[in-house]
Amino acid sequence: MANISSIGRNEWMLKGPLAKKGYDWWWHSLTAEHAKTGEKKPFYIEFFTCNPAHAEKDPVIVWHDEVARQSGKRPSYLMVNVGFWGKEHGQLHRFFSLRDVALHAFPPFSIKAEDCYLDETRTCGSVKITPEEAAAHPEWMCDAGEMTWDLTIQKQIAFHVGYGASKFFRTINAFEMFWHAEGIKTIYGGKITLNGEEYIVRPETCNGYADKNWGGDFTSPWVWLSSNNLTSRITGKKLTNSAFEIGGGRPKIYFLALNRKLLGSFYYEGKDYEFNFAKFWTGSGTKFACRETEDEIQWHVTQTTFTAKLDTYIRCKKEEMLNINYEAPNGTKRHNRLWNGGTGTGILKLYERKGKEFVLVDEIYAEGIGCEYGEYDD
Repeated sequence: MANISSIGRNEWMLKGPLAKKGYDWWWHSLTAEHAKTGEKKPFYIEFFTCNPAHAEKDPVIVWHDEVARQSGKRPSYLMVNVGFWGKEHGQLHRFFSLRDVALHAFPPFSIKAEDCYLDETRTCGSVKITPEEAAAHPEWMCDAGEMTWDLTIQKQIAFHVGYGASKFFRTINAFEMFWHAEGIKTIYGGKITLNGEEYIVRPETCNGYADKNWGGDFTSPWVWLSSNNLTSRITGKKLTNSAFEIGGGRPKIYFLALNRKLLGSFYYEGKDYEFNFAKFWTGSGTKFACRETEDEIQWHVTQTTFTAKLDTYIRCKKEEMLNINYEAPNGTKRHNRLWNGGTGTGILKLYERKGKEFVLVDEIYAEGIGCEYGEYDD
């Protein structure tokens, strides 16, 4: 069973060794409607923290400074990272020293820096970068623009990855990158203003998502696919109590890199189908391929257990995606083509085993898919 709420996994994790070499972020993505035209546009909001033990008076960014990095300097900050997808797309970053951040680390968590705020049920804030600032500060890794938001949050369906992110494995920092998705279906409401244009976030059309990642480094390859905007191609009906989630790449346990593996879950109209390699007793197996063409990023994932199979075919137009930017806790920036989008579309084919055969349960059209793919430059 994967739909298990665990707000304890949403607490701030940068304690012990991760305080000196670690990141922890909370991610929210959703679709809003233009207040005048009704045009739909997908957005994301992320609160990214890094290396609190190295906090200084001002935010510390080092990926662009080889001398500082070689001398042992490490990044430290809260980065409020907001963005938007589509033909007009961008990412805006606002940095704070962690000395100036009010953090309630334990569940239910909260984080606040000036007017930027996030907890389990609400987020608000603003980010403004002028063209002059963006040009003068390439180390900020962002575009120019202005975005404000004020949103309510209600998480409805979770993806609990199991013992791999349990308190024991978190305490010993067994994995290089941890993951918990408290809201693979999340209901948002409120307002976003982007570059002077107002967007309304409606609970019934927001296609909302919320998760978090933390650890000592990132993964390569990096894969993420998720949506709850799903329609049965057999019945033609919207699946209002469903969401799917796939993520992972090449997990590392201490210094041991495992073969390419993904975690996945499809909560289909109240029934859980989980594809989790850590739960070996379920017979879970995954094959996946990610492909970059001239115009698209494409994903094909086949996941099986002893009792079920999910075939997933996803594509997203590169002109609607970002190359999203992150600095690793050691001060390097190795992901420079990390394709990230919110307008993916695709087909999911869900099967259940009947005797020796897999029998089709449903064929589903998915829209507004949050999607990611990237590999290290070297």
